[in-house]
Amino acid sequence: MTNDIRVRFAPSPTGYLHLGSLRTALFNYLFAKHNNGKFILRIEDTDQSRKVEGAVENLINILNDMGLKYDEGPIAGGEYGPYFQSERLDIYKKYCDELLANGYAYYAFETAQELDEMRKIQQMQGKQTMYNRRARNLTENEINEKIASGVPYVIRLKVPLNEEIKFNDLIRGNVKIETNMIDDQVLLKSDGFPTYHLANVIDDHLMKITHIIRGEEWLTSVPKHIILYNAFGWQVPDMAHVPLILNPDKSKLSKRQGDVATEDYLKKGYLKEALVNFMALLGWNPGEGEKREIFSLKELVNLFTIEKVNSAGAVFNTEKLNWMNAEYIKQMDTAKLAEIVIPYMNTAGIDTSDKDKYNRVIFAIKNYINTLQEAPEHSEIYYSNVNLSEEQKDILKSETSKQVLNLLNIKTAALFEITADNFKPVLNEIQKETGIKGKNLFMPIRLALTSKEHGPELGTIAYVLGKEEVLNRLNILN
Repeated sequence: MTNDIRVRFAPSPTGYLHLGSLRTALFNYLFAKHNNGKFILRIEDTDQSRKVEGAVENLINILNDMGLKYDEGPIAGGEYGPYFQSERLDIYKKYCDELLANGYAYYAFETAQELDEMRKIQQMQGKQTMYNRRARNLTENEINEKIASGVPYVIRLKVPLNEEIKFNDLIRGNVKIETNMIDDQVLLKSDGFPTYHLANVIDDHLMKITHIIRGEEWLTSVPKHIILYNAFGWQVPDMAHVPLILNPDKSKLSKRQGDVATEDYLKKGYLKEALVNFMALLGWNPGEGEKREIFSLKELVNLFTIEKVNSAGAVFNTEKLNWMNAEYIKQMDTAKLAEIVIPYMNTAGIDTSDKDKYNRVIFAIKNYINTLQEAPEHSEIYYSNVNLSEEQKDILKSETSKQVLNLLNIKTAALFEITADNFKPVLNEIQKETGIKGKNLFMPIRLALTSKEHGPELGTIAYVLGKEEVLNRLNILN
């Protein structure tokens, strides 16, 4: 393909970035960059009632954080702006007037109550609910009189009747639909704002979009868009409609069954690199020859082709995401991990001011956490005071326990420092010298250092606590 490829991500600023929208943005980005093309961000904010303050800034920050930097759009600019639809109303009005003049659109004056009544009658008759096209028959005089009288109106698309619209979807293959099943869609609302369908087609053409990659929920709207492209005499871009993201029960991913906002997953401590990797594999695969599942963004760009996107829905598997996120955490530099975990520790009330100990804690837990949010729970054992139950105290009063702990005290004091490697040999020496082994050897040491009967390896615990703290905890028992 040439470097003339241009794709766009066109969200509405309605609050958070849905995971489905994140994947749509990702697929557009990967497709553009794989083909040396341009990735454009356009904000579809014509529905002002749903606009949320700060949503655009939040969206741009997330895209940038994820590495999905757009080439043209808000802030970045570009020669095809403005990139907010609310700033392009004059453009839509101009082209809508052109459709009216050429007989491809018409005025309609029904009230909301009349349209509701129309739908109810159609439902009672078992018919498809759609506009009954009665305003098509208004004369020019009738139209002019209503406009002059100040009757509110919308402008509707005049769908050609008794025809068949055909198109080839890059993911789903050939699709066709009878025009009699297509509603005479509202193009311009009574407030002067365009609907998605009109603005979308005009903007995609004027911004020279070559490929439209979006969710499959827009598949049924394609015939309306093709009718508009044909009415304007414009070339129809290539289209690809990606599958839905599903819950494990195969229902559409929604808030009812859990978090769906990208922000929620980032707050819970999923790494952006892991989330991008995971989302890329929802509905796409790199091919049979590629067995691994961990890919950098650069590797995804190199591998991505639209032909490998599946048409079937993709199940959002949280266990798989946890596994993948854990793999990224394991591979992360310990110092960097320690830095980004601090907010989670502070929220849990864990004091990280002792940086040497804190870094040892992170080294100890990094192979055991799925998300950054789990770090405080796994770290607690290293920051909690020893608090023994009466039953545990009785265990430590036994002769074998005293023997083990006294010898451990002596041998620990003789060490220059405790490392992850030199504590286990100490335990082996105690076993040889006392003949005490198994639970009778390990349990009293574990209780003395943590007051827990289960947990990480003793060598890890001793290394994280450090020589001074280990000796303090052993001496408290004397």
